[in-house]
Amino acid sequence: MSEELRQTGKPESVDTADRASSAQVDHAANRDGWQVPHEKKPDWKKEVWEWVKIIVSAALIAFVLNTFIIANSEVPSGSMENTIMTGDRVIGSRLTYRFDDPERGDIAIFRFPDNEKIFYVKRIIGLPGETVDIVDGKVYIDGAETPLEEPYLREPMIPEQPMHFEVPEDCYFMMGDNRNYSSDARRWKNTYVKREKIIAKVLFRYFPKPGKIE
Repeated sequence: MSEELRQTGKPESVDTADRASSAQVDHAANRDGWQVPHEKKPDWKKEVWEWVKIIVSAALIAFVLNTFIIANSEVPSGSMENTIMTGDRVIGSRLTYRFDDPERGDIAIFRFPDNEKIFYVKRIIGLPGETVDIVDGKVYIDGAETPLEEPYLREPMIPEQPMHFEVPEDCYFMMGDNRNYSSDARRWKNTYVKREKIIAKVLFRYFPKPGKIE
């Protein structure tokens, strides 16, 4: 065999050997259960379904929270200043009054007695069965000699003609902290708030300045 034939034939035999070796590797890979990974096509239906489940779950959680656990409200006026400022949004606990009765001094979210489609936020002053007298800008409960201590008031009340209220059983008497500029039970046509119309106890404000409310 000439030198030329030996030189041209050698690469050909090597290429054949490489192909055989590659086939053996592929066969071994299939036999051992592994193979070169390939790109999968995205499953859009599955991805859309996952998003639907997330959205539905979030909506269900929000519904349960707002119906049974919390209540949120915006205070559009200055009747509760400086405890709650105009435009503040507040969060109340619905659970509080499911297990306990409202107490004097609580700030509550309730249905306005003169229009129950509207929610009001005021402080509870008179409890069921009590009398409330307002004399010389002071509040007296059940004919007490000393007035009710009200450190939350924005300013002293401007004296008016004496007022006397008798709170019915299962009802409450509500007033604002900004007493001189509050449209509260003193001015309403339907003076008292029924127990069943009190929605939640206000706990804190979350906008625009978060903070606990007392």
